[in-house]
Amino acid sequence: MSKRAVLEVIALDVEDAVAARAGGADRLELVTDMAADGLTPPVAAFAAIRAAVDVDLRVMLRLTDGFAAGDRRRLVRVARELRDAGAEEFVLGFLDPQGGVDLDAVECLAGELDGCRWTFHRAIDHAADRDALRKQLAELPGLDAYLTAGSAAGVDDGLPTLLAEARRGGEPGYGQRLLVGGGLRLDHVPRLRAAGIDAFHIGGAARPRGWGGPVSAESVARWRGELDGDRPEPGAA
Repeated sequence: MSKRAVLEVIALDVEDAVAARAGGADRLELVTDMAADGLTPPVAAFAAIRAAVDVDLRVMLRLTDGFAAGDRRRLVRVARELRDAGAEEFVLGFLDPQGGVDLDAVECLAGELDGCRWTFHRAIDHAADRDALRKQLAELPGLDAYLTAGSAAGVDDGLPTLLAEARRGGEPGYGQRLLVGGGLRLDHVPRLRAAGIDAFHIGGAARPRGWGGPVSAESVARWRGELDGDRPEPGAA
């Protein structure tokens, strides 16, 4: 029997966090400003969510739209402030203008995080060479997951890449968990689970009213049921 899959849900505030937890989320990704695809939330927002729910929280370290690191000293300062407030898990990822990993920026932040667990986010889907990126980052402390759709266009296009990478789990650069997100739908799940993928990330899929509305516990629960193989019988109420 396959192990329970991780379900990560994007949360913008305490209301989102409480609903996601009630629906069965295992972990939250904390961001602000989804118009910019998710930036670092204020420390106060992290602290309020940490006080409200008992699930794992991964906090975004990203100050501007796009995949450039920007002001590295400010990034380090923000990371330090979040750690001082109790943050223990993070999300980050930076590319250079040529689409290669910005190794200096990533190493700088990984050093500041000092062993905290972190996800390299969907910058990998915009990289010029994702295999090279993985191998460059393979030994960085704390890196335990790649948030990826397999393609910048989303899971529909990226599914072959995700399945191929799942088969490479024992190779150098492929030891980190695949956390699939980005245009992910419930109908993708059976094939991904069959390939051994056991971590899934949703944002808009947890919000029936779109990004202008809150996370729905019921929507999260539907995902939890699909991941657990707990589907209602046809015709069931």
